[in-house]
Amino acid sequence: MADHLEASVTLPSDPASVSTARRFAAGVLAEWGLPGEHDTADTVRLIVSELATNAVQHTFGLSPTYTVELRLDRDEELCVGVTDSHPRWPQRLPAAVRQDNGRGMTIIRWLAVENGGKLSVAPTPDGGKTVRVALPWTTVPVRR
Repeated sequence: MADHLEASVTLPSDPASVSTARRFAAGVLAEWGLPGEHDTADTVRLIVSELATNAVQHTFGLSPTYTVELRLDRDEELCVGVTDSHPRWPQRLPAAVRQDNGRGMTIIRWLAVENGGKLSVAPTPDGGKTVRVALPWTTVPVRR
């Protein structure tokens, strides 16, 4: 098995691209041996959807594109990251705030923890950021 697999796609910061990001992630996972009906595949699609939506909605048009990256290391850890060029880091809303949106980071954090993973945010050299979720890869063997 490969020690390291990765795939990425750069998409326009447009709401229509979020479904493209989800399909990209699903296709890569299937190529790496994770069936689309597996719970982990559902989790990753939701994480990608939320991260891509955040990259589109919360960069206020200041990041013309965003990049979705999937990385599998030593068949042990799957990292899902979305990078944009906007400097503002994600904000978590207080639980008491009532509004129809703005819960993406709460959902992502919950999914990470629920699946034994972790959420991180790191700056990029160009002043943007990458929001990344690392999840254990213990579900299926990876095909070469």
